[in-house]
Amino acid sequence: MTHTSEPASGENRDAKGNHRKSMAEKREHGKDIAVRGKGMHRRKFLGGMAGAGIAAVVGAGTTFSLLSGAAKNKASAADSTLVIPDLLEGTTTDSTTTFTLEAKTGTAEVLSGVTSDTMGYNQSFLGPTMKWTNGDTVLLNITNSLGADTTVHFHGAHVPAKMDGGPQVAFSDGTTWSPTFTVKDPATTLWYHPHALGTTAKQAVHGLAGMIIVEDSTDATAALPSDYGVDDVPLIFQCLAVDSAGDIKYDLTGYLSSGLSYPLLLNGTNVDSTTLGFTATKTRTRFRALNASPSDIITIQRSDGGTLTQISTDQGYLTEATDVTTIRLVAGARAEFTMDLSADATLQAVVTTGWVRGGSGTYDVLAITASGTDTPDDLPSTLNTIDRYDTSDFTARTITLGQSGTTMLINGSAGTSMSSMAMISTTVGAKEVWTIKNSTQLEHSFHLHDVPYQLISINGETPTGVELGWYDTYEVVGGGSIEIAMEFTDFSDDTYMYMLHCHLLQHEDEGMMAALMVTDS
Repeated sequence: MTHTSEPASGENRDAKGNHRKSMAEKREHGKDIAVRGKGMHRRKFLGGMAGAGIAAVVGAGTTFSLLSGAAKNKASAADSTLVIPDLLEGTTTDSTTTFTLEAKTGTAEVLSGVTSDTMGYNQSFLGPTMKWTNGDTVLLNITNSLGADTTVHFHGAHVPAKMDGGPQVAFSDGTTWSPTFTVKDPATTLWYHPHALGTTAKQAVHGLAGMIIVEDSTDATAALPSDYGVDDVPLIFQCLAVDSAGDIKYDLTGYLSSGLSYPLLLNGTNVDSTTLGFTATKTRTRFRALNASPSDIITIQRSDGGTLTQISTDQGYLTEATDVTTIRLVAGARAEFTMDLSADATLQAVVTTGWVRGGSGTYDVLAITASGTDTPDDLPSTLNTIDRYDTSDFTARTITLGQSGTTMLINGSAGTSMSSMAMISTTVGAKEVWTIKNSTQLEHSFHLHDVPYQLISINGETPTGVELGWYDTYEVVGGGSIEIAMEFTDFSDDTYMYMLHCHLLQHEDEGMMAALMVTDS
């Protein structure tokens, strides 16, 4: 059986949220890489051992042969309890709430019984959840204790370019970076992670990631579950590559090592052979899902094929709660959904390989015990008002995602340094429609800093259902394209730039990143 290493496959959804075939799936008919058998593990790839050969195309003219071992059965019942990330308490003085973070090194068990060198914020692996409120002023004192330069990017946040955490504001070991800004985002789920040049993948896969919850005063927010860790539950998914000694891999050389495993982690716990448990004490429970993987795609579904009620995309509430059977998250993306639990249920994660090498398959990740006795009110009929853009007068641009061997490009330039990046210049108040064209046959995840965007078309098809929400990260399949529209508001700068890039972190580090300068109109 032969698969490309970065499959040109993707799925869209119809108005009911169900998947429809994309152009890449039609082109690659018969090459579905997701193993969807209930209770099966992802495959463990063992270079140099007997098994089925797999061709992995990692760049133009470069092919590697990989070998796979057999999939194993996994536990069918909850073996341990879901770990809820700590909620970071801020200190409010003179109308400013201050949060303190330290990026530090540590150790953790990524593979059961094996110690890995890791990184985390305020702890050994991952970081605490921050809660921000729309309209509040926040100050973050972030100390670097990593022994190397880092940044902290507030992924999805609409903040000044100087405070965005891009590579221009990298800070050295032993120093503290203190960005401050007013929260302008609506109620949504964001996250934070490193964003220095060439080291993003290394630092993020070792554990530098955490969730941000933004709250506001809308009626929808008041009506939805919001008791953190009780009926408002974070789900941080990570698909990693680890050798038998516990060394976490992050680049092409590492991923082509022999003897690798590809564990799936949920809130920092390996769920390869463990289904985590969660007791829902309220009938209606809200889940915030984040795909913090460096490259793989996560699809969330119920093991019984039932529906999830999606309420939010990357950048805030949908217009109305929408029943879907699956929620597909490319690397860096988020979604929120609720479940009304009158009976026990199990959430599954379907993993689809997005980069050079790894396994795909289906995991029973969370066994939910329904113990609530309350009767929740009906969900609001309207969650949000989203005025769809009329792009007839918008400024049009084409952004081309390309490659030269293993070097990744945007508009023909490799963004491995600030000076080598392609530059896009615009002004505050500008309204633009971009065609993001994937000229490679590789999977990409397009992320835009600064402002949210609307999907105008997906591989030539009109978006429907949840695709009509606001995004900052979206899938661009091999040979495909998306059209997105946005308006640049509030912030201008003639020195500091935002980034636009592929959120497959290895592609970002390999050059698929460009700069966005927003100046005063």
